[in-house]
Amino acid sequence: MPIATTDPATGRVLKTYEAMSAEQVDRAIERADLAYRQLRGTTIVQRGRWLRTAADLMEAERDEIARIVTTEMGKTYTAAKAEVTKCAAACRFYATKAAEFLADEPADAAAVGATRAYVRYQPIGPVLAVMPWNFPLWQVLRFAAPALMAGNTGLLKHASNVPQTALLLADLFRRAGFPEGAFTTLLVGSDAVDRILSDRRVRAATLTGSEGAGRSIGQIAGRELKKTVLELGGSDPFVVMPSADLDRAAEVATTARCQNNGQSCIAAKRFIVHADVFDAFAERFAANMAALRVGDPMDESTDMGPLASESGRDEVHAQVRDAVDHGATVLCGGELPDVAGWFYPPTVVTDLTPRMRMWDEEVFGPVAGLYRVSSYAEAVEVANGTAFGLGANAWTRDPDEQERFATDLDAGNVFVNGMTTSHPELPFGGVKNSGYGRELSALGMREFCNTKTVWVGEGAASAGAGAHAE
Repeated sequence: MPIATTDPATGRVLKTYEAMSAEQVDRAIERADLAYRQLRGTTIVQRGRWLRTAADLMEAERDEIARIVTTEMGKTYTAAKAEVTKCAAACRFYATKAAEFLADEPADAAAVGATRAYVRYQPIGPVLAVMPWNFPLWQVLRFAAPALMAGNTGLLKHASNVPQTALLLADLFRRAGFPEGAFTTLLVGSDAVDRILSDRRVRAATLTGSEGAGRSIGQIAGRELKKTVLELGGSDPFVVMPSADLDRAAEVATTARCQNNGQSCIAAKRFIVHADVFDAFAERFAANMAALRVGDPMDESTDMGPLASESGRDEVHAQVRDAVDHGATVLCGGELPDVAGWFYPPTVVTDLTPRMRMWDEEVFGPVAGLYRVSSYAEAVEVANGTAFGLGANAWTRDPDEQERFATDLDAGNVFVNGMTTSHPELPFGGVKNSGYGRELSALGMREFCNTKTVWVGEGAASAGAGAHAE
């Protein structure tokens, strides 16, 4: 795939880039390693100043950054501006909380025969981040902010269709004051990942992407004995029970399915509705979906822009046509518009069966599948009946059902009576084929730390643990 900016709203190639040579990549890794040796010796206070400056820059330049994002991958300008704001908030969160998250944790010294015993969290070195195009800022920042605050350095291999966003991120951290090489964008194709991750100076990798990409990274890292965090696809269920507020559930369902033009791993994709309220919910939901305005993503009155690529749009349509060919009913949408760009209408499909691809495949576009169930048990069975386990929604006003869904839904994130989303304060990640490890919160920061046990016997000085954090 060429490294290029192609406007999804028009299909026009706007800018192309040459891939870095092996020698250029090697020099970048060397700079990242040298920067790590420098960064780990700085204080949390200093790193926090730099990260807050990065937040200041993002907020000051929000509109221009958002314009680049919209041009490269097609999300609405309104959504792109919100993404910039969210990234700045995450930087401030980690700048504020890092000292707490990285503080030494005392252990029971007497139980282990020590005068002092504690756990210390320390950085491990350069981390390779292989990131996707759908949230080209947020996916990177939720790795970079905690990693840099911990004292690690980052090597970003971004998706090939968002090169301008990738380059502006590296420039952002440089201008914020981080040492040269602390965060580097590598303009390379996926064929370069094996060589980069195999380099002894690169200590770990994080990937957000497809199941296939996750398997590839996992195999390389396993061979090289390196830590990985993988956030892969999702086919998230959105369960609606008889006691649910149907108007609110249908409203949130529309946003949950069409956020980011329908291209989100944690977008609700399979709508599992109890038979008692199926028809009423389906009517509300289809009406809401059909009312969305699809068009120019730079127009702030637009609800949904184009899909990011022609191949992605064609794959979504193929999944819908497969369902129709096998007997599914389309309640709205489902037809390719005769316009320039890679637009696809909000679509609702029902009467799904296991013969159809949509039954258990992830649909990465604004297409919702409706599933009718007759009981709580059947709802959980259908919800858990895929290889994925990233996020899940459940809508019920029954307190007992709320507790049961929290336990029974097989996912890394369960949201009851609300839309699945990511917050710096909460751990984020999946189970099953949706990956492993966690981003965000203290857990995400510690994923790329050496969790070091320290045992101190008699004769040690009495200095308190934790002074290293300042």
